[in-house]
Amino acid sequence: MQTIQANGYPIYFSETGYEALNEILLEEKYSSIFVLVDSQSNECCLPQFLPYLATEIPIEIIEFESGESSKNIETCVQIWEALTELGADRKSLIINLGGGVVTDLGGFVASTFKRGIDFIHVPTTLLAMVDASVGGKNGVDLGNLKNQIGVIHVPKMIVVDASYLETLPKNEMRSGLAEMLKHGLIQDKTYWEKFRILDQVDFADFDALIYQSIVIKNTIVMQDPTENGIRKALNFGHTLGHAIESYFLENEHKTTLLHGEAIAAGMILESYISLQKQLIEEREYLEIKDTINSIFDRIQFDESDLDPIQELLIHDKKNEYGMIQFALLDSIGKIKINQTAEKELITAAFLNYKT
Repeated sequence: MQTIQANGYPIYFSETGYEALNEILLEEKYSSIFVLVDSQSNECCLPQFLPYLATEIPIEIIEFESGESSKNIETCVQIWEALTELGADRKSLIINLGGGVVTDLGGFVASTFKRGIDFIHVPTTLLAMVDASVGGKNGVDLGNLKNQIGVIHVPKMIVVDASYLETLPKNEMRSGLAEMLKHGLIQDKTYWEKFRILDQVDFADFDALIYQSIVIKNTIVMQDPTENGIRKALNFGHTLGHAIESYFLENEHKTTLLHGEAIAAGMILESYISLQKQLIEEREYLEIKDTINSIFDRIQFDESDLDPIQELLIHDKKNEYGMIQFALLDSIGKIKINQTAEKELITAAFLNYKT
């Protein structure tokens, strides 16, 4: 597959990516290499990855516990301390091998250690390949609040190798599908329609679907690297989705949701708001709702959940002057940013979601 040129870094695919990775190791003359993994990618992906590194540079592995609960500043401190103890310097390189938590957290660790050292992403989950690793956003959660602390700082390169997906559980694959569906809904109706009937999706050519999803996200990011305008389109489904994800993460009586599971619900809810604001037609809303519900299990909300979920909305990163900002659909394949919605409309969206 042809290399994608992003904003200051290339995105390589499969063998070409490993060749480019080894070339940059020669060119940059790094003093040391640190491969950051979580417990999942350490077990399932590291044995596959290490043989591709053709270098005499010393390599150290740093592991942390997998899961969103590790995506916090405490984990960063532990990794910064490990880097220091292992002699990392300004010419060290961090390779982030794993899913979205690894790429988000690893990019933040690298961007802040000694005021910034080089890092490379090798995403190993579908979510990380099509979304988390692309665009230069790095960061961690603040308590249960998603991605409150972070920086925008791009990697030296990204290497996308879809063979890592063979180790991925089905629920993690579905989690990544949510972001692919989003890319179609906000930018490319034809791409969205490829997922309308999941059992007819050509998974033999899934690499091409991943590639197209990355192209869509990269095209948007290239227009607005620092999220002052059109990049907010990528937050469709995420204003409510992140609030749902945070609420279920902090509530011991709820089962923790994968990111894509929460975002899938968020897309239905925000599509309903788009409908009520007369931005999309009812047939479009029903098409979105039916398609997403055919892939994802419906999340069970109690009436007592709605107020605390909505209270979390005030912490969304897009908010300005205390106003909750939404990116809403303006028909399938188009988006309208900087939209607002009253509490009553948000509540109505949740009630409709349950039907």
